[in-house]
Amino acid sequence: MQDIYKREINYLRVSVTDRCNLRCVYCMPAQGVKPIAHREILRLEEIETVARAAAGVGIRRIRLTGGDPLVRKGLEELVRRLAGIPGLDDLSLTTNGLLLSSRARVLREAGLQRVNISLDTLDAGRFRIITRGGDLSAVRAGIQAALEAGLSPVKLNTVLIRGFNDDEAVAMARLTMTKRLHVRFIELMPIGSSSEWTKDRLVPAWETMRRIENKLGQLLPVRDYQGGGPARYYRIKDAAGTVGFISAMSEHFCHTCNRLRLTPAGGLRPCLFDGREVDLRSPLRDGAGLTEIAALIRGAVALKPGRHGEGGGWQEGWREMSQIGG
Repeated sequence: MQDIYKREINYLRVSVTDRCNLRCVYCMPAQGVKPIAHREILRLEEIETVARAAAGVGIRRIRLTGGDPLVRKGLEELVRRLAGIPGLDDLSLTTNGLLLSSRARVLREAGLQRVNISLDTLDAGRFRIITRGGDLSAVRAGIQAALEAGLSPVKLNTVLIRGFNDDEAVAMARLTMTKRLHVRFIELMPIGSSSEWTKDRLVPAWETMRRIENKLGQLLPVRDYQGGGPARYYRIKDAAGTVGFISAMSEHFCHTCNRLRLTPAGGLRPCLFDGREVDLRSPLRDGAGLTEIAALIRGAVALKPGRHGEGGGWQEGWREMSQIGG
């Protein structure tokens, strides 16, 4: 399934909830965001219908996101349903890791293949600050449980923030030396209520790469790495894992964008930085079947812009990130 720019669209990010058990400073305001009413959130069977329709028109990868997906009741059942859809080659999940230690094995048995865990610092005090109260030890336990359950690869997503945690880039990269962990440095993006807060805090990927190489040696490019996203992967010599970079701000990768986003409320979003959404919830609840939903998915693909930011950046009144999906 191609868009008008001849990009192959084969990746769907499905946000199963807008709820989250953290309040990260770059994601939402301290008081949180008014939750979407439960009746407006897609049901498990509705998500499954969208996924089946998407697989029928060329989607091959699905990632479950939130909020934090582990707070969604019935997540393991949803994973089982999605894992059984013909044509889907990859089923993954992004989480903050707080609830993962007790559920990693069950999710793996249900059919989850891999997991991304958000981890912005290795310092417990900093972690409490950036997450507004989170417990780093619970996340560490979740990482270990994911490895032991056989989820692979286990990726750690690190958003570097100038003046806060950018001095930890080397320590984060060093984690890949002895464990099969894949640390990905993500450039801070001005999204939602955090737009003003993020000014002057961006750490470009090239700067992080230089800092790591100065301490740990050359970063060797890794080819054919598993993953449907935009990261560029490298390996420190003899390391068990890899180091990746997602440079959404300093080096646009829109020309290779292959994804759509389904919000918790059933809006199919062609681009994170584009306020347009195709409503799938209403047709689903009006009885639409796979054929009708597939046509709407194709319509959303036709709306994909050539690159993000074409509309002048994040617009006032747009949804918060937790309402769209990570």
